[in-house]
Amino acid sequence: MKFYLDEDLSPKISGLLRKNGIDALSAHEVGMTGASDREQLEFATSQKRCLVTRNRDDFIHLSAQFFNDRLPHSGVIIVSHTVPGDRFSLMARLLTRFARHHSSGIESYLVSFLSVK
Repeated sequence: MKFYLDEDLSPKISGLLRKNGIDALSAHEVGMTGASDREQLEFATSQKRCLVTRNRDDFIHLSAQFFNDRLPHSGVIIVSHTVPGDRFSLMARLLTRFARHHSSGIESYLVSFLSVK
């Protein structure tokens, strides 16, 4: 599973993921800060990466729009606000666990939620 972290998540998380052996890129690392949500999802799709964000409402709507327009994407993971935004190691651990559980990726159009249980 490959991740693309939206600009609302720290690039420190993608660095921690790579240390855990997970293929991850951040919008900050590839010069995509300031891009629209649609451009972020299109970029993630072009790289065959699952987009990870905290921007729940916009990406749920955008995923439905991609479905209606028959534009596939590689899934979206919404990081719940139960995961504090400054807990980079925690986010990396949760995403590493998610990646290992879904080693071949998730279905196109799937929106999944990442939270502390």
